[in-house]
Amino acid sequence: MLRRTALVLAASAAALLGTVPPAAQAHSGPGSPVLPSAGVPSVKVPGLGAGQDRLTVTVRDAGAGDGTYVLRCRPAGGDHPDVKGACGRLAELAAQGQDPFAPVPRDAMCTMQYGGDATARVEGSWRGRAVDASFARTDGCRIARWDRLVPVLPSTGS
Repeated sequence: MLRRTALVLAASAAALLGTVPPAAQAHSGPGSPVLPSAGVPSVKVPGLGAGQDRLTVTVRDAGAGDGTYVLRCRPAGGDHPDVKGACGRLAELAAQGQDPFAPVPRDAMCTMQYGGDATARVEGSWRGRAVDASFARTDGCRIARWDRLVPVLPSTGS
């Protein structure tokens, strides 16, 4: 029982820090490498080449960052408030082998904390595959997932 409690505490701390301990890497989670068996579909988008990324980012209840923005990367463009920073962050996550749009796994153990009413939806194509991801700040895992995507999503200051 004590061993199980220690593992739960370590996994929770890792989720808050954006890292996954080796013992938990068998499960796909935020910050873990993208694996074909991770349950994240890889759907090719017809008519878009691998070098064309186009995302529509809709943010609500986040304060000054609210709105709908177009973000294009490779080449960079659109009306997103920080095109260069957002495209740079996505490229950084891709270089680390992470899927920035992967959902929080259903079996993830997340801290019970509330990060505010902010919600976001990202739709479009990235790295040649379709993206349709929703974000909220309703628990520790979802807060960490959101924060990992700043400046694609606005910083909420919490």
